[in-house]
Amino acid sequence: MLTGKRILLIIGGGIAAFKSLDLIRRLRDQGATVTPVLTRAAEEFVTPLSASALAAQKVYRDLFDLTDEAEMGHIELSRAADLVVVAPATADLMAKMAHGHANDLASTLLMATDKHVLIAPAMNVRMWEHPATRRNLAMLQGDGVLVVGPDEGNMACGEFGPGRMSEVPDIVGAVAAALADGPLKGKHVLVTSGPTHEPIDPVRYIANRSSGAQGTALAAALRDLGARVSFITGPASVPPPTGVDVIRVETAAQMAGAVKVALPADAAVFAAAVADWRVENAASQKMKKDGSGRFPKLDFAENPDILASISQMGKGRPGLVVGFAAETENVTDHATAKRARKGCDWIVANDVSPETGIMGGAENAVTLITGDGAEPWPRLSKVETARRLALRIAQALT
Repeated sequence: MLTGKRILLIIGGGIAAFKSLDLIRRLRDQGATVTPVLTRAAEEFVTPLSASALAAQKVYRDLFDLTDEAEMGHIELSRAADLVVVAPATADLMAKMAHGHANDLASTLLMATDKHVLIAPAMNVRMWEHPATRRNLAMLQGDGVLVVGPDEGNMACGEFGPGRMSEVPDIVGAVAAALADGPLKGKHVLVTSGPTHEPIDPVRYIANRSSGAQGTALAAALRDLGARVSFITGPASVPPPTGVDVIRVETAAQMAGAVKVALPADAAVFAAAVADWRVENAASQKMKKDGSGRFPKLDFAENPDILASISQMGKGRPGLVVGFAAETENVTDHATAKRARKGCDWIVANDVSPETGIMGGAENAVTLITGDGAEPWPRLSKVETARRLALRIAQALT
C-alpha cells in the first residue's frame, strides 16, 4: 500500500509517544521508509535507539548538529519525504506550528517543508478543549494541515474524554489516504457553511448561533480527499480553509444565488444555518428609539429554501445532496421527516439544545439519516465528524 513512500515522522513529547514505535513498524510493514525525528521531550518517553532500531534509519534530534548539516541539512530533510507525520502532536507542537515558531529541529522542519503534513493530536482532555488549542487547530486546518483524531477514552492522567491519540491502524489509514490521489479526485463538491445575517437596518441583523466550524472542517476534509470544493460561507467566526474556492455571502438570498452559480456539482452539502425568515421592511437608516418603549414592528417573509430547491431541481441536480438538521427535541424523528419533505438524499442531524454545547462548540454528536434509516454516531470532534462524513460521501460518489 505504501511501497516506496518516504515518511518523516516527528515524535512529540507525550505518553502517547509509545504508540509511535508501533506506528514505525506498521508503516514499514506497508512498504514505507520512515525517518524519525525526536523532540527533546519525546526522549523522555522513547529512546532514540528504539526508534532507530525499528525504523532501520538514523534518528534526527538536534537542529545544530553540524555533521547532520553536512550530510543531510534540515531543509533537505524536510523536503525529501513524501509526507510529514507528527504523532503525537502535543499542544505545544500544535501551537508552534500554528504560530510559525522554529526554535528546534521539529518545528524548523515543519516550517521548511513543502509537503503535506498530517498530525495526530494527543493531550489531556482539558488541554484539547482549551480555547487556545481550538484556535490553533482551526488555523492549522486553514493552512491545509491534515488531522487524524483524537479519540475519546481514558487518559493516562486518569481523566476521560477526547484527547487520546488515534490508534495506530487509523493513523496508517490516514497516511495512506494522504498519499493517495484521493477518492474524490476530479469531483466537484459544493459546501455551504456558517450563519446568514438578515438585516433589520444598516447596523442590526437577525442571525443564529452558528460558528461555521463544522462546515469549515467538512470542506477541508473533502479537499483532503482530492475534491474541488466550492465553499459558500456566511459571516462565520471560523476562518475558511485554504485550498478551496471561497464565496462569501451575507444573506440567505445571496447564498441561494451563489449556490446556483456554483453548480453543476457532483455533490452538495448544505451545512449552513440559514435563517428561515428575513425582515421584509428592513430600514435603510438606523432605527431610533421614539420613547414609546416598543421596538418598531417588523414584517417577516420566508427566505428561499436552498436545500429543497436543489434537492428537487431535476436536471442538473447533484448526484448526492446532503442537508443538516439542527434540532432541540425529537431529533431523529424531525430529521427523518425533513429528509422526506425536502427530497434530499441524506440528513445529518444533531441536537443543539444549549446543554449539549454543540452549537458553537468544538464537538458534535450526529445521526446520519439515509434511505436505509438512522445511524447514530458517537460524540466526536467536529474535525473527526467531518472526516467520517467526507469518507462516506467519497464512498457514495465512487
